[in-house]
Amino acid sequence: MGRYTGPIFRKSRRLEMSILETNKEFSKGKRRQYPPGQHGQGRRRRINDYLLQLTEKQKLRFVYGVSEKHLVKVFRKAVKMPGITGENMMFILESRIDNIVYRLGLAATRRASRQLVNHNHVLLNDRKASIPSMQVKPGDTIKLKDKSKKFKCVDESLKLLVSTLAFVKFNKKTMTGEYLRLPEREELNQDIKENLIVEFYSRK
Repeated sequence: MGRYTGPIFRKSRRLEMSILETNKEFSKGKRRQYPPGQHGQGRRRRINDYLLQLTEKQKLRFVYGVSEKHLVKVFRKAVKMPGITGENMMFILESRIDNIVYRLGLAATRRASRQLVNHNHVLLNDRKASIPSMQVKPGDTIKLKDKSKKFKCVDESLKLLVSTLAFVKFNKKTMTGEYLRLPEREELNQDIKENLIVEFYSRK
């Protein structure tokens, strides 16, 4: 299963959480009290453990915009790391360069940040970084190429930036960001129950 590129609002309604992590999908006048699709208003799904686990796994996939194949790799890597496997999965995803670009405020969404990386606009420690899944380590610096700093989308995104999370730092004057440390679980999305995701993959 490849990376999802369809309507985000539709997936947010299906999963009953904001994929964009802004709640924009559920702003006044947009939220409907039933799932998407022609059967959304009539049919109710039977809730069981497998469905709960699958739903949490899908939340993680769509929030970070990764494929099923990539998420399986993340799980296998997280199992081998010290600490809690579910939290390790989220830390790995948060350390992707496309996510760090988003956290720094250089892009309004993770999709937009992935595009910046794919199109060779991002530098990691002053070296070209064109693979969205590249892992950023604490202490690494991230910035855009000089010509890319003038993009309208970047300027608009930075105007909306009020503050960054504590594990990243961004200097608007130099347009340079730094990944300070691994995030803490409390700093990340609280709507995702990562323990159910571990249960989902452990049963396979």
